[in-house]
Amino acid sequence: MLSIDEKVKALRALMEEKGYDAYLVTGTDPHMSEYVAPRWRTRAFISGFTGSAGTVLVTKTEAILWVDSRYFIQAAAEIKGTCFRMIKLDIDDNPDAYKYIEDNMANGSCVATEECGINIESFNTLKKRFAKKGISFVASEDLLDKIWDDRPAIPNSTLRSVPLGYCGLDSCDKLKKVREELKKRGADNTFISSIDDIAWLTNLRGDDIKCNPVFMSFAYISMDKAYLFTSPSRFTDEVRAICEKDFIIKPYESAYTDLKDLISGVSYYNPERVNMAFSSLLDKEESITGRDITTDLKAKKNEIELRGMRRSHLMDGVAFINFLSKLNTTPDGSLDEIAVSTLLEKERERLEGYLGPSFNPISGFKEHGAMCHYSATPESSKKIDSDGLLVLDTGSQFYYGMTDITRTLCFGTPTAEQKKDYTLVLKGHLALARQIFYKGTKGYQLDVLAKQYMWQAGMTFYHGTGHGVGFNLNVHEGPMNISGKPIDVALEKGMIVSDEPGIYKEGRHGIRIENLIAVDDYIETEFGQFLAFEVLTMVPYEKKLIDLKYLDDSEIQQINAYHQWIKEELIGLVDESAKAYLESATSPLERE
Repeated sequence: MLSIDEKVKALRALMEEKGYDAYLVTGTDPHMSEYVAPRWRTRAFISGFTGSAGTVLVTKTEAILWVDSRYFIQAAAEIKGTCFRMIKLDIDDNPDAYKYIEDNMANGSCVATEECGINIESFNTLKKRFAKKGISFVASEDLLDKIWDDRPAIPNSTLRSVPLGYCGLDSCDKLKKVREELKKRGADNTFISSIDDIAWLTNLRGDDIKCNPVFMSFAYISMDKAYLFTSPSRFTDEVRAICEKDFIIKPYESAYTDLKDLISGVSYYNPERVNMAFSSLLDKEESITGRDITTDLKAKKNEIELRGMRRSHLMDGVAFINFLSKLNTTPDGSLDEIAVSTLLEKERERLEGYLGPSFNPISGFKEHGAMCHYSATPESSKKIDSDGLLVLDTGSQFYYGMTDITRTLCFGTPTAEQKKDYTLVLKGHLALARQIFYKGTKGYQLDVLAKQYMWQAGMTFYHGTGHGVGFNLNVHEGPMNISGKPIDVALEKGMIVSDEPGIYKEGRHGIRIENLIAVDDYIETEFGQFLAFEVLTMVPYEKKLIDLKYLDDSEIQQINAYHQWIKEELIGLVDESAKAYLESATSPLERE
């Protein structure tokens, strides 16, 4: 096996043959997925850095890795002793990879990137940007494939069909909705590359990417036919028969060769999700571009899907209470970060319909909790052997839905600072959850609700306040979110988002509280339709960390009502041995 430095040397030799002065590695797959299967972990292959976000640039003399603050410590450790150096994003006015190229590559230089690893929109934007500096930008063949001898194969997991009783709408009806939207937009067909959209459209699920029940595929839909490009060998006879009622199945890689014979008329596609290998077929003057129609349809859960999501949170609440009850009686110092998340996982494995985690668990004790996307390893897993806070961010996949929940747990006696920080986070979390808002309101218009109390205390957080969540699909789902970024997407009935403010104090502690909330109708008046949030998550807050002097009476009432609801829903479902814990954890807060 080649070392990192040997891989870089081999890549530079290929660059020399092709006449490239630099090679850009994005680390994504041909579908622009957030999480990728082992085959497309190109960033890790060439640099050794295994985080989920980052950019690599290899020039004739430099090997550089760009990462954001989530990965400063991890990246430094993983590239240590190699030819790579790290540039930290978002601090000290450091340039990102693209600004670095503009500032450091000579006029006449040629920068290449693998054509299936960059979307059409990004490529065209960067090509124009670099051209102003006299730098050419080309979409190349996959150079890393030529030096990756033991590269994993394209994943080929067996598919399962989601029953109508879980998904609420069959593929035929979903195709009708897509075609209706195409007509409204003046298009004759659409090409879809987003694999979670395709999973939703086909009512199929796979296991090609860990924790994401998706499968490698493309879809092409005209007004009278629908094609699904995925490996035919992944179908059982039963699932194939169901799928072929609505789709013509063709091999995955044939999309690159067969699409040219299928396209007729005006095409609609999302240039931010389709890779450059399809550019010659789709990137035409007459084409219409925009967000995938399926993305908007998928975001608004139907009543059957919402019923399944409620059931998922009920079951997850059962597991969480059973877990917390056991954790509460576990001897001090006997667990570490990994053991805590494993204990919760064992409780979830007892649940009917449980499929597995919806993402890799985040379990961070003390200073590790201040790294908002910390991932414990056997080497880093900290012992829970003293007073401190543990941020536990986990989720479940079920046949009938999914969850994503964060609770900050207190071990031992909390400090006044910890209680204040937790209560300020909780106040923002509660404020967002109870907000009534006018139809058409965007997520960024609500973001300050979750941050207001922290701001008044001179604190804030930098991650999003809320992300969209899929139905037995990806834990991060668009197009909606709640953050400071002015994303022009209104919150609509049926959308599910997270409510997860936090505070992170480097070297000391982290705090995050996360519930999932569903958008629902509230009231219609002479002024129009107003919406509200339905809280789905059923896990008590950490009462040891709540300082009542920072709460007003209405906030205390809101917490008590939430806890009473949890107790009523779960008391008949949790283990007999956990009932006393549930009673205690949900008992009313009262001022002295």
